[in-house]
Amino acid sequence: MTSGYLSDSFLADVDSRLSEADEDLVRRYPGDDGRRQPVHTVYVPADRYAPELPRQWGAAALDTARAAGGLDAVAAMIGLGAAPESTPERLADLVAAKLRSEPIEDLRLDFEDGYGDRGDAAEDADVASAAAAVRSANDSDALPPFIGIRFKCFEAPVRRRGLRTLDAFIGALAAGGPLPDGLTLTLPKVTSVDQVEAMVQVAAALEQAHGLPSRRIRFEVQVETPQAVLGPDGTAPVARLIHAGDGRVSSLHYGTYDYSASLGIAAAYQSMEHPAADHAKNVMQLAVAGTGVHLSDGSTNVLPVGDDRERAAAWRLHARLVRRHLERGIYQGWDLHPNQLVTRFLATYAFYRDGFAPAAARLRNYMHRIDSGILDEPATARALAGFIDRGAVCGALPADDVEAATDLPMETVRAVALGRITTPLA
Repeated sequence: MTSGYLSDSFLADVDSRLSEADEDLVRRYPGDDGRRQPVHTVYVPADRYAPELPRQWGAAALDTARAAGGLDAVAAMIGLGAAPESTPERLADLVAAKLRSEPIEDLRLDFEDGYGDRGDAAEDADVASAAAAVRSANDSDALPPFIGIRFKCFEAPVRRRGLRTLDAFIGALAAGGPLPDGLTLTLPKVTSVDQVEAMVQVAAALEQAHGLPSRRIRFEVQVETPQAVLGPDGTAPVARLIHAGDGRVSSLHYGTYDYSASLGIAAAYQSMEHPAADHAKNVMQLAVAGTGVHLSDGSTNVLPVGDDRERAAAWRLHARLVRRHLERGIYQGWDLHPNQLVTRFLATYAFYRDGFAPAAARLRNYMHRIDSGILDEPATARALAGFIDRGAVCGALPADDVEAATDLPMETVRAVALGRITTPLA
């Protein structure tokens, strides 16, 4: 019985009326599944990959920073370290450890723009070599957390070549044992929902051919064309393609230069911070919200090379762009050169450490019911915990620091971040 004017039968009718919408919401917007999101993706031409490449990039980044006076000097040079939690010295220690232990979080062996058209024989040979190198690195625990290939797109002129590369790469990996846990495939230059639907069929066919578990193969979609952002009917295909991916789309990546060029933006003004770029990424951010699909910004092609002045200017630009996308809720970007690792991790670590103390205090106050000048809600507590958890996963916030500042076990912080704990502790 109800205590108001609406009868049980009336409420049951409302439940029935909305049941399909309830199911659709859960299916289409399942929320964060707890997968780690890398802070960056590093692109290298596929024929240049070897198992030792991540270690070499980390060493090269450290050498360049050392030649510039050390990581602490670079941090000060690019304007980091204003907050006590991210002093240049503290940042230097943390970033140095990262560059030695995990300098690349996500590595993409590129058979597309970074590789070009070298003919079938050469590409076939490079696919075989790349797969063998990935298998060797996997078997010796030398892989970064995520690795995979970007094959040529599904536009008609290169579609079969791209599929031939994908087929051979997966086949060679599968023949040697289980696929790497962090295997990541990238479908570039998507222009239609139909292409994503076709990729779903390709993934299922490869799983069946190699005896892989159902839905083992997932893929990223690169948003590099205006057709993906705005369709001829005025809708946003980028939102539709996530759901057309049938749970296989793992991430959307913004392609800075292809997208800008396709809009007629002059080369000198093509940038991650151009208003056209922000519009596309805003649409993408709305599209992924609640779906569990990750979002990545693109790259800057201004590399930290040349003389001291040129390198410093490029570092400042890169650090600013990294901080910019982090502040806008985009937690991943691309890197194209070892020297960009210096500012990728300095800027990323400073972002998390600058915001750590107030976020930890607010989460502690909320979870332990401590009176303060801020009245936070469950959604805000989840955001606070998510911020701290991301910082911990990438190495910016050591677990001991987190537990001391929040008075919570790390697993509790993560449970709040994932929405598994929604109310303060008793």
